[in-house]
Amino acid sequence: MGAMKSCSITLVIVLLFNLCCFGKAADHQDQEGLGASFIFGDSLVDAGNNNYLPTLSKANIAPNGIDFKASKGTPTGRYTNGRTIGDIVGEELGAPNYAVPFLSPNSTGKAILYGVNYASGGGGIMNATGRIFVNRLGMDIQIDYFNITRKQFDKLLGPSKARDYIMKKSIFSITIGANDFLNNYLLPVLSVGARLSESPDAFIDDMLSHFRTQLTRLYQLDARKFVIGNVGPIGCIPYQKTINQLKEDECVELPNKLALRYNARLKDLLAQLNENLPGATFVHANVYDLVLDLITNYKQHGFITASRACCGNGGQFAGIIPCGPTSSMCAERSKHVFWDPYHPSEAANLIIAKKLLYGDTKCISPMNLKQLRDH
Repeated sequence: MGAMKSCSITLVIVLLFNLCCFGKAADHQDQEGLGASFIFGDSLVDAGNNNYLPTLSKANIAPNGIDFKASKGTPTGRYTNGRTIGDIVGEELGAPNYAVPFLSPNSTGKAILYGVNYASGGGGIMNATGRIFVNRLGMDIQIDYFNITRKQFDKLLGPSKARDYIMKKSIFSITIGANDFLNNYLLPVLSVGARLSESPDAFIDDMLSHFRTQLTRLYQLDARKFVIGNVGPIGCIPYQKTINQLKEDECVELPNKLALRYNARLKDLLAQLNENLPGATFVHANVYDLVLDLITNYKQHGFITASRACCGNGGQFAGIIPCGPTSSMCAERSKHVFWDPYHPSEAANLIIAKKLLYGDTKCISPMNLKQLRDH
């Protein structure tokens, strides 16, 4: 689950540049197009890290991954029927393979030079986020793990070339924040005390203070090209619509209000970091509006529903029980905006990814991902 992460989707996003053969990378660091994609975040972009954790948030069970061609339809730990937004972006930019999950046994040697994925279903900016799942990798731990990778790059390429490769040619995509609301602040069982003692603005202050520290820490580890997805319309996911017994065209007001408040402040934070961290580029991916457009105008985008989960059980929109072997599954997976109660389908991910890659500043600013790659 890990809840429709950032933008329900939000956005992520991977980038490997036009990779040619990597064997020559160590000798030809000035070659154009080479680079690694480092992916941080939640279940929107988890590519299998939670497979290796004792956690209640897992997606390595059928029918998840049924349309993922690279695994011939077997589950990989991705919380969707096919590719994530990060997978699609990497392919569009010429990546030869997907960023390897950090906890995977094959995240060693030259495999990491294409990129590493640290994302974890249930993870958030705040360390308490997602504790309902028992285990998950929060953002602080994900950065701890990148610090390990950073040292491995020094050994693989030598310190000087490694620094150049990471600073100039690699992209850091971060899709996080939705769980901090869905599985922390808004979770009745765990957070009623927190909500009594902390106002929404105080909680968002706390989130952004932590996030500023986390992004600055990545900068100190030589990250320079960042893509940050804002939080999507989390009040519109099938789970929220189902438990609140809403009509098809309604969304839950409070989660969306919280997301919008956080998103406005996030945009200000990224502008400050662009000003204050020399040589860094922080790109803001407006996942909220992209996903809301898909939900509001789903018919124009070729979908038959933006309310009902394709794979799930319970309630009007199949939004209570996560996708698994006993779930009911829709006949037309490419015609549903949502794959499960929380996460978008591959068809929705494809539309969002193309907007982030090639869209204008309403979707992604100050530049799109194609431009960031070449920046």
